[in-house]
Amino acid sequence: MLRKLRVVLAVIFFLSITALFLDISGCLHHYLGWMAKLQFLPAVMASSFILVALWIVVTLLFGRVYCSVVCPLGVMQDGFNFVARKVKKQRFSFVKENKWVRYPLFVLFVVFMLVGLNTLAILIAPYSAYGRIATNLLQPVYILINNILAGIAERAESYSFYSVDVWMKSTLSLVIAIATLVVVAFLALRRGRTWCNTVCPVGTLLGLVSRFALLRPVIDADKCKNCRKCERNCKASCIDIDNHRIDASRCVACMDCLSECQFDALQIRNTHFRINPSVMAVADEKPVDTSLRSFLATSAMVGVAAAVHAQEKKVDGGLAVVEDKQIPHRDIPLKPAGSVSIDNFSKRCTGCQLCVSECPNHVLRPSDDLGTLMQPEMSFERGFCRPECTRCSEVCPAGAIRPITREEKTDIHIGIAVVVPDNCLPYSEGVACGNCARHCPADAILMVPKDKDANPDDPAAVMIPAVDTEKCLGCGACEYLCPVRPFSAIYVNGRTRHVKAH
Repeated sequence: MLRKLRVVLAVIFFLSITALFLDISGCLHHYLGWMAKLQFLPAVMASSFILVALWIVVTLLFGRVYCSVVCPLGVMQDGFNFVARKVKKQRFSFVKENKWVRYPLFVLFVVFMLVGLNTLAILIAPYSAYGRIATNLLQPVYILINNILAGIAERAESYSFYSVDVWMKSTLSLVIAIATLVVVAFLALRRGRTWCNTVCPVGTLLGLVSRFALLRPVIDADKCKNCRKCERNCKASCIDIDNHRIDASRCVACMDCLSECQFDALQIRNTHFRINPSVMAVADEKPVDTSLRSFLATSAMVGVAAAVHAQEKKVDGGLAVVEDKQIPHRDIPLKPAGSVSIDNFSKRCTGCQLCVSECPNHVLRPSDDLGTLMQPEMSFERGFCRPECTRCSEVCPAGAIRPITREEKTDIHIGIAVVVPDNCLPYSEGVACGNCARHCPADAILMVPKDKDANPDDPAAVMIPAVDTEKCLGCGACEYLCPVRPFSAIYVNGRTRHVKAH
């Protein structure tokens, strides 16, 4: 029953976390957002000491339940292991702990996080790694399926579905997501939970705690027949039948060994206080139907091969190809309202890219800069940051983007618009435009005469844009709606520290 309960809870958590990253409606985070905040590293970065303490206590009581139930990367590895068992059963054996890789990696991870090199550390962070896989590989496939259904619904005059653009947010982030999935899948298919027990920093930390777990699997040497069935099916390779012991630091509390033993030699026991030696005996040896997990694992592998759907060329009324906008060089990168400052954001962000998946305006994308690699930044080639939208601040589980209201957002200045005279039509060609001024939600752009001596009311006067830096929010509406391509005649530079108007 313990194994069945673990499988059911793991599937629920895995589906819920995956749904958060795939969601295009913006509704699910109201119901499932707490599951992202339950993740260990985001809780640490958000300074949620109560939640961190809760996971330490749970691990001290029951072992590494977090790794086998809550962590989506861990559950995904179990899915790969389930597929591999269909090909070859009993393929594992006891392997000694690889201390020379496990603990130096953990120390490096902690050092990188402390000195601010988050972009290197989050490469192996479990929740962040799965978030990148879901965002870059699974979400495009999900959206393509949604768009097919939207096309069918449109023909039936139904609006149950609506089409959503599929676009390449970051080539480097996509490559890293594919590489991570390939490595994790390879290790899981060949050696079970090697990633969790050798590479993962959260697994190492909880492994140190789980050595002292109160309730954990114990081998009864008198009942054991040395058949090695439990050892050969242990995906953590932590059961040593020769010495009748289980390495508690690597055991992920999956309970698979309990269902494998035919002699009742494996039981969950209190390892510190002798209250009841027969507590929680194994009762059910029937195989658990985990076909759903097989489907999830297969979907993840399909996502690796799925190519991101390229957008069709846009044309104007005369069927001339409209050139795509390109990202301008920004002296200071743009971070979302609620992140307080670039320094605060870079120190807290785990690069899980949940905010990138949830952004309805296609403003957030993973950074390709080595200093902020895979952490989200803002750009306005496909939309602008609407003042009424606060979704990224609502979904961030690490506190890198603190929750803000719509009213607060309209008072936060995240950047300053800058005019590029060589690109601007009134400057370069002397023709009327004013698109940026018409669409600025903060009225921060004024059209003034190019010639200082000209009369502003003269219809023949050439009017050029001028930015009121005190009013500019940095929302990017001017940059997005500027008709000049490929580089807009006006772009937004970020602020090192966000400023409140009042």
